[in-house]
Parts: sequence; C-alpha cells; structure tokens
Amino acid sequence: MEPGYLRLFRSGELEQRAEAALLRLASCRICPRACGVNRLENERGYCQAGLRPKVAAWNVHPWEEPPISGTRGSGTIFFSGCSGRCRFCQNYPISQLGVGREVEVEELAEMMLDLQQRGVHNINLVTASHFVPQVLLALVIAARKGLTIPLVYNTHGYEEVDTLRLLDGVIDIYLPDAKYASDEAAREVSGFTRYVETNRAALREMYRQVGELQLDGEGIAVRGMIVRHLVLPGGLAGTAEVLYWIAHALSPTIHVSLMAQYFPAHRALGHPLLGRKLTWEEYDAAIAAFEAAGLENGWLQELEEDHVGDCQPHA
Repeated sequence: MEPGYLRLFRSGELEQRAEAALLRLASCRICPRACGVNRLENERGYCQAGLRPKVAAWNVHPWEEPPISGTRGSGTIFFSGCSGRCRFCQNYPISQLGVGREVEVEELAEMMLDLQQRGVHNINLVTASHFVPQVLLALVIAARKGLTIPLVYNTHGYEEVDTLRLLDGVIDIYLPDAKYASDEAAREVSGFTRYVETNRAALREMYRQVGELQLDGEGIAVRGMIVRHLVLPGGLAGTAEVLYWIAHALSPTIHVSLMAQYFPAHRALGHPLLGRKLTWEEYDAAIAAFEAAGLENGWLQELEEDHVGDCQPHA
C-alpha cells in the first residue's frame, strides 16, 4: 500500500497544505492551547516552540507495539517541547526542559531519509503536534528525494482537530494516547485543560481518517490506528471509563495497547498516589476493564517484578 502523502505530493496538494499550515503560526493555534503567539517571528507560547523544529533524538526504535517496530524497527524522531506538563513524564528533559537542537526543515527531511535508508518500517513522529507545519514542509522535501515508507503520528492525544485535518491523507498510522476520563485528573496530573472533550474529538477525527489497523503480509502496520492507555496508580486515569468509551464511541475492534510501565519520575516522586508503581491488583483490574468493555484487539503488558513488561497480544 502506497503512503497517502505520496499521492498528495504528486498532485501538489502536500506543498499547498504545508504553506497554509505555516501561515497559521502567525497567530499560533496549532494545538488546543491556542496561545496566539507569532511563531513566524520566533515568539514562543506554552510549548516553548519557535519557528524552527527542535529535535531531541532520532534513531531506530525496536520497542514500540509489534506492528510498528516489526523486525527492523521504527524510525523515531523525538521532538522537543510539549503542550502538556505531566508530573510523571519519563522524557521530561525533552518535553519540559527543552533538551534538543533546532534544525532547518531540510535537515529534518534528511533525518527521515536516513532512517529509511537504515531499513526501518516507518517514520515515527513522536510528540510532533506543535511542529505540524514544519513536518509538512520537511515531508515535501523528503518525498521529492525518495521517501516512500509510512508515517506514524505518535501523540499524547491532546490535539486540535483543525490541525489534524491538515494531516488527512498524510499520516498513515495514528498512535495516540487516551490518558484520562476526568478533566480534573488531567489538569492536576498533566496540566491539560478540557482534556476529555479535546482528546475524544481528536481520536474520532483520527479514526475517521485511517480506520482500523491494516497489516501487510509480514504483520507490519501500513495504515490505521492504535490507541494507548497508561494505567496509573490509584485509578487516576479512570481506566475502565476510558476503555469503555473507546470500545463504544470508536469500535470494539480497534487495537488498544494497555500499558503497565508506569513508574514515578520527575515531579511524581513523593506524590501521595503517583509516587509509587502499580500494584498487581490495579493492573488486574485494568485487564478486567479491557475485557468488560468488549475490546477485541490489542496488547496487554505483563507486569513483571520490576513493573516493566513486554507487550503480549490480546485478541
């Protein structure tokens, strides 16, 4: 299956979208924060992003869900900055402290091409929400120079629907989080406002664009959607409600990755609930909620002694 962005590139629409997206930075409303700063003049809002994309790391990643990493790995590009402030963020030096390097879009395109040359199954854009215009500009260059593998959009799920519409036909695989069932928890733990409404609208739009997960003959994802949910201590994520919504508002056959890998990091240390790992009882309850919701496909992590498990298929 040919990636959709190649068709848009050949028609000239990809370049038109990139140029239109760039103009939106003049009063930035790329994410739901809608800061309104002029990023064309390098003004910075909540995410601390300016005009040039900022990249913290890029490499071959073997530890995503099996259809994403496959046998040759996923070509991940980790973007700096974030529209959230998760207390427990394991990547907080990148997301909140600004670790990374600003690059030109031409260099970003070369990263994509280099990863493709290394044999990865896809280009995995990790927390790229605040750099969508720059990603589109880089993609025009990369497509012109021979990029042909699928694009993965790996996101916390706090997305602006109007921005996602710029990606319709561009992104092949969406990999969003559904973090919370409660706005209060989302605000307290991650600094998100109106998270539940915003996240659910975004997930509906992603599902509309790409639908169910599609695999090639080797079991590698070529199109579709995988929703991730991280189980938090003390039921803070509202896991049962999140999973029920996914099954009934999207589809019971959508692929869901139920993650047990939580551990206290950053500002979660010392927190009365977030300052500990999951208990066996908490993750067993999450698995029971997965089944009670009627979800049919996905992966459950095994809760090991160190609370870092491998993904096991659930079908």
